[in-house]
Amino acid sequence: MTAELSWRKSSYSGSGGGDCVEVAQTPGTVHVRASKEQRGPVLSVPSGQWAEFVAFARGSRG
Repeated sequence: MTAELSWRKSSYSGSGGGDCVEVAQTPGTVHVRASKEQRGPVLSVPSGQWAEFVAFARGSRG
């Protein structure tokens, strides 16, 4: 499944080769993986729950 996804690296990831997070979206789901382990595990989260997580992380949870 992960082969056909279009992955984007976090804008907060540096270019120094450190720990990076990548995400890919499909209808209704956001997939998350470590960029260093592209063949490793993928966390798949419903889009609504991902939006809540991002809002919480930004400190704007309402």
